[in-house]
This record gives sequence, C-alpha cells and structure tokens, in this order.
Amino acid sequence: MSLLDTRERRRASPPRPPVAARPGLGRRIRAAKWSYAYLAPMAVLLLAFVVYPIFASFGYTFYRWNGIGAPGDYVGLANFRQILHDGIFWGAVEHTFVYAFVLVPVQLLLALALALVLNNPKLKFALFFRTVYFIPVVTSAAVVGVVIQLMLANFGDSAGSLLAKTGTTDGHIDWLGDPHTALAVIIAIGIWHTLGYNLVYFLAGLQTIPAELYEAAKLDGCGPVQSFFRITIPMLRQVGVVIVVLAFIGSFQVFDLVQVLTGGGPYFATEVVNTYIYHLAFGGSAGAAAEPDIGLASAASFLYGLLLIVFSALQVLALRGISRRRTAAHQ
Repeated sequence: MSLLDTRERRRASPPRPPVAARPGLGRRIRAAKWSYAYLAPMAVLLLAFVVYPIFASFGYTFYRWNGIGAPGDYVGLANFRQILHDGIFWGAVEHTFVYAFVLVPVQLLLALALALVLNNPKLKFALFFRTVYFIPVVTSAAVVGVVIQLMLANFGDSAGSLLAKTGTTDGHIDWLGDPHTALAVIIAIGIWHTLGYNLVYFLAGLQTIPAELYEAAKLDGCGPVQSFFRITIPMLRQVGVVIVVLAFIGSFQVFDLVQVLTGGGPYFATEVVNTYIYHLAFGGSAGAAAEPDIGLASAASFLYGLLLIVFSALQVLALRGISRRRTAAHQ
C-alpha cells in the first residue's frame, strides 16, 4: 500500500467523536446525593466517636494526669520520651506484630480451605457446618477467655491434666503461666475465635465466580488444582486484598483475649499494645499495681497509631506495586 493510499483512507474515515468532558465535582455530588445521605449517619458517628476522641486525646499527651479533675501538670514531650524509652512498650509492639503476622496467614489459609469445602454444592448439611464455624465469632471474647482459662487451669480435670494422664505431654504444662507458651496459646485461640469472619468473606467471594468458568476449564482438560490456581485465585484477587487488610486491622486490635487470659503476663510475655495502654490509663499491669496516667496512655496510643499508619501505607504501596507488575506482565 502506497503512502498516497494511506492518506486517502485517513481522509475517508469518519472523524472520531469528541471525548465527553468529565462532569464537575458539584454535579457528581448532586448525582450521588442519596449515596451521601445514606453514608451521613455513619460519617457522623465516625466523627463523634473516632476522629474527635483522637484529636481530643492528643492534648492530654502533654500532661501528667490521673483522669480526675482538669489536667494541670504540663510536662511537654516528656510522656513521649518516656514511652519511647520504655522497653515494655516496644515489647508490647513486638508481641502485637507477632500475633498479627502469625494469625493472619494461618487463619486465611484455613478459612479459604474451609470455604472451598463448604462451597461445594454436593456437600450435605453445608448450612449447618457454616453455622458451627461462625458460632465462635458471635460468642463474647471475654466468655471464651474465661472458659478456656478454666480448661487450661492448674487444678481439676483440665486439658493439661488429661494430656499428662494419656502420656501426650511430660507432666503438667502451665500453658498460660509459662512465658514460652502463653503467647502461642493466645494466637491459637485467636485463630479459632475469628475464623468465621474470613470464612464468610471467602464464601461470598467464591459464590461470585461463575460456574461456567469451571465447566469450560473441565472441558479443556484442567484438573481441580489447575482450576484453583487459574480461576479461583485470580477471581478472588480483588476480594482477597480487602480480606487481608481487614484481617490485619482486626488482629492489631487484640485486647479482650489477652486481658482475660493473662492480663499481659506472665512477666509481660503476652503484653500487647492495647493492654499496655489500658494498664497505663486505668492503673495496674501484668506485674504490679500502678497509678493511672492518662497522659502516658494517650502518648502510647498516639505513637502506636503512627506505627499503624506507616504500616498501612507500606501495605497499600506493596499491593499497588504487585498489581502493577501483574498488569504489566499480562500486557
């Protein structure tokens, strides 16, 4: 084809329609006014009970205050310096991150495996099994902690005594009183207690995958393993990112189980940041009683919030980087 023919063809082709201008911000807000109306009650509650307390408590970080009367002992940045030089605080941060980075991967793998089984249309009594796995979620963490504490107690027919009688363990093990096993026990209980959340999320994601994709893959000779990695995993990628983020956020908020089971002990071996802040604000700790100090608790809470913001930003950047690399690989 000659250059002249190419020019003639371009002239003969119809002109492209002009790209419509993007509507302004005001017009888009008016178009989605009912969406904003539905979101307004939640936004008001969020501002009143989350955003405002964060900024209000920041002022207390500059005072020594036991919570009675008005704060008057101004100490400047001394509270921050004390928290930054407190080994117990950094130990609590370490325990919190260990709890999260062990619990989330194990729990998500278990939840995905159970969701694949419960999503099988040939499985009988699937609704019953879903209910059984979700019951721990609706059970109070405090009640769960009390019951399990009695099960692992040093007296009576506890689980430790049963294991010792059957020869499974070499004598009685104080699961919650041993600094080497207490945190592992709490992680195991946390995995079981909140497994139902992620199980439901994965079930919802699996039910959005069209069955025709699996039928077509079966006709093409794909086995269950190939279908899992070529259909299930890619189709769950979007919802999986949300599940991972929500799982980490929930695990960083661990408090009830630790407070009921060990109170942060023994010897601060299970102290997490939320129990550390609680002990500062209301007095007492895993070791001994102490005078409440709202200023120190607010400073610790503020520093922990900064750490979580940095971690969340790194997590978002990492997920974006992975998404971009995958998009570039498919192009």
